[in-house]
Amino acid sequence: MKVLGIMCSPRRGGNTEILLQTALDSAREAGAEVEMLRVAGMKIAPCDGCLSCETTGVCHIKDDMQVVSDKMLEADAIVLGSPVYWFGVSAQAKIVIDRTYALYVNDKKLKNKVTGCVVTAIRSGCHGAIEQMNSFFLCHRTNPVYWATGYGDNKGDVKKDEDGLSGARRLGQSVVDALKLRAPRTTAAS
Repeated sequence: MKVLGIMCSPRRGGNTEILLQTALDSAREAGAEVEMLRVAGMKIAPCDGCLSCETTGVCHIKDDMQVVSDKMLEADAIVLGSPVYWFGVSAQAKIVIDRTYALYVNDKKLKNKVTGCVVTAIRSGCHGAIEQMNSFFLCHRTNPVYWATGYGDNKGDVKKDEDGLSGARRLGQSVVDALKLRAPRTTAAS
C-alpha cells in the first residue's frame, strides 16, 4: 500500500506540511508505505488549455509535472495538502489539479484511487478549498475518504490545534482502512 502526500504549500515546514506529515505518519503506523512530494520549488507550468492531451494522451509541456503524475499513478492513495489562499487552494495545488487533465481525459487514470486532503487556514475558508479538492477527486472518479483542517496564525501554530491533528491522524488511518477493504482477500484452500 503506497500513500502519496502532495504538499502544495510554498512554505516548507509550515502548518500544511505539519498536518500532512501527521496524516502520513498515521498511515505509516497503520501499515502503509508513505512518501511526501513537495510541489514548491518544482518547475511546473500552468495548463495552457491546448487540449493536445486529448489526442496524444500526454501533456505537451515537459516539466516536473511528469514526476508528480508518475508518482500519482504509482500510488494506491493520494492525500493533497494545501493552505487556504483567498477561500480556495494555493496556486501550487491549482496547477497540479489543472495539469492532471491529461490523466483525466485518457481513461481516468486516477480512477478508484483512495484520496483525502488536509487544509490549513488562519481562521476561515477551509470549506472552499475542501470543496475544490473533493470536486477534483470526484471528477477523476477517485474514492475520497476524509479530510482534515488545521488552524493557526503563524508557522507551527497547527501543533496546538488538537482537533486538527486528531483529524489528520483519522485521515491517515481512514486511507489505510479503505485500502485494506479493497485489497483482494485470500481464502484457505479446501
